[in-house]
Amino acid sequence: MEEATRKAEQQALKLSEAIRGGDEQAAQECAAWLAERCLPVTVQVKPETRAKHDIRLWVGVEDAHMRTVPIYLKVQPCMTLASLKDMMFLHYGFPPSIQKWVVGQRLPRDHETLHYHGIQRDGDAVYLYLLSAKAAKLSKDTLERDHQRRQLEELGIKDGILVPRGVAEAAALTPEEPLGLPDPSAERSDTASLLPVMPLKVGWECPTCTYINKPTWPGCEMCCTERPKGYVMPEDYQPDEEEMERMQKEEEATWQYEQAREQQKQKNYQELLQLDGQSLVPADEAVECPICFMAVEPGEGVTLRECLHSFCKDCLRGTILNSQEPEVHCPYIDENYSCPSELLEREIKALLSEAEYQRFLDLGISIAENRSRSSYHCKTTDCRGWCFYEDDVNEFSCPVCQKVNCLLCQAIHENMNCKEYQDDLQLRAQNDQAAQQTTQMLLKMVQNGEAMYCPMCKIIVQKKDGCDWIRCTVCHTEICWVTKGPRWGPAGSGDTSGGCRCKVNGVPCHPHCQNCH
Repeated sequence: MEEATRKAEQQALKLSEAIRGGDEQAAQECAAWLAERCLPVTVQVKPETRAKHDIRLWVGVEDAHMRTVPIYLKVQPCMTLASLKDMMFLHYGFPPSIQKWVVGQRLPRDHETLHYHGIQRDGDAVYLYLLSAKAAKLSKDTLERDHQRRQLEELGIKDGILVPRGVAEAAALTPEEPLGLPDPSAERSDTASLLPVMPLKVGWECPTCTYINKPTWPGCEMCCTERPKGYVMPEDYQPDEEEMERMQKEEEATWQYEQAREQQKQKNYQELLQLDGQSLVPADEAVECPICFMAVEPGEGVTLRECLHSFCKDCLRGTILNSQEPEVHCPYIDENYSCPSELLEREIKALLSEAEYQRFLDLGISIAENRSRSSYHCKTTDCRGWCFYEDDVNEFSCPVCQKVNCLLCQAIHENMNCKEYQDDLQLRAQNDQAAQQTTQMLLKMVQNGEAMYCPMCKIIVQKKDGCDWIRCTVCHTEICWVTKGPRWGPAGSGDTSGGCRCKVNGVPCHPHCQNCH
């Protein structure tokens, strides 16, 4: 074993001399001999090979209160971060243990140089964050021990043992400097030494804190930053037992989450079906009624389906009963907003008693009847029947009392035509007060232009709606409403020699003619 170690050291020295002397052939032979035996060798560049020129480094110093103060330091690119920390301690009194440096969005290690991180020119920027002594667990004794330790490490002494130069640095190699490979920034190598076997770190580097995470981790263990999207897990990578256990737990947790999510969806669906079958949606939480400002216990209030505003039942019921419109609007209103939503029919029905709901329906029907120009109410006493009529309809058979109403006479005259009814009405008007009122109503309609006398049989006819063409229900004479005369001449329909002569030679029959006949 000692003989093998001695030969390996000899080959390492030869490799160092060959590199320093520029002998490529000898360097290749030595490197091949070492590679065949898988010997752990590191190649390092001596500090003497780096250019030693001063640059002005811009440092943004930030304390725990997020205050940033810019300063400039005269440094050399070959300086390590440990030397930079000592410089700050010497010049400004900040102990190295409270200094956290950020160079190019990375957290550099103490053994790394500024040149390695691209700091080579005047004005290059780095950032220094100062921790509090309490956060860094710093005391006077720990400060002195740390200072002594750093001095011993500069002399090559670690944990009381003199370590061969280069071993300590190799133990802290970054992922960018794997064992057995030269520093990418090196131009030449002039030393080679035999080292103990060091395991190669495998994984992805966090772009935020530079921590090396295991390939299977979806996020950084330190700062929770997501794994880079372009990272590809090595094909031959075998997770250890801890990773396998973690991944198994993640799969189980994902499965449990999906199961719980599906169960919640089914539960929500069933609750939705249940609520849809209810006339009123109860308020799940305690609310303050916006109308009476009374506190309403959970389940006692009502949430409207259209706008999701919640009220107490009494206030909603009062809103419905006091509404003068067939559509009841949500009563919510504040300084800036008035809800335009309407209560649904089933919500209104559930809030009112049967008698109250019937009165509400009657009110809506009455409002609709009164607001329509084409509505007609049955003339039977206390009958609730009514209809919307069209222009070509002259009779209304009431579905409630089964009586036939004459829309032209606005009366019920069974077994009589309009002329017979109006003649009889004039006779009865002498002694019958009701007949007098009906007669006066018809005469008033004629005076107001709402009705007219037929030019042939002289009964009172009226135009309900539509165009200016009407037909007498008794003699069937076609009449022009605006001229109050016959529509056609003596020969009847189509005779333009007489009548109103509407549109003959393109001239309307009257200035107010609606051009409908």
